[in-house]
Amino acid sequence: MAGRPSPPDPGSATERIVDATLRCVARWGITKTTVDDVAREAGVGRATLYRLFPGGRDALLDAVVAAEAARFFDRLDARVSGAGSLEDLLVVMIGEAARTLADHAAFQFLLAHEPETILPHLTFQQMDALLRTVALLGSPYLTPWLDEPDDEAAARGVEWIARIVISYLIAPSPGVNLAEPDSIRKLVRTYIVPGLTPERNRLLEGEPV
Repeated sequence: MAGRPSPPDPGSATERIVDATLRCVARWGITKTTVDDVAREAGVGRATLYRLFPGGRDALLDAVVAAEAARFFDRLDARVSGAGSLEDLLVVMIGEAARTLADHAAFQFLLAHEPETILPHLTFQQMDALLRTVALLGSPYLTPWLDEPDDEAAARGVEWIARIVISYLIAPSPGVNLAEPDSIRKLVRTYIVPGLTPERNRLLEGEPV
């Protein structure tokens, strides 16, 4: 898909370094993880790491985020291939996103011990950049299911869904459990699908469009 990052080549030094970074962050956090820590964990020399990531630590962290995003969308591709309806698609998308974050050791460590490195990206101005990226990468999944297939409308829809997921991530609710497919389906069926396909729903209910 155009504009989407690719995961590191399996078995490559880049993959080893990315995975080593994730293990280090899950163990010590971002603030205490150094380039030397990552090089030792990956079993590569410092020179090799800087050759692959000339920008040093910041470039390495950016590459890790891109690699994890690529892996997420590869998993999502495999899971949504059999979706037979917009509802099924959204249940899979939201469930995969929630499960990825819940099972992500590095993300969970940062959320628990270094929230200042994560929460600014989920709130206020910095979230806009995150949402633009999510909307760009996620809109092709949604476009075919809209009343009038349109990439811009799909992007807005994906951004809205991402805001919903982030809000429940930051402030969990007893009424919605993103770890439970039935709870996700109730949320999707009751609120999200009607919001994305208002014309289709009015027709089904016999109301004039």
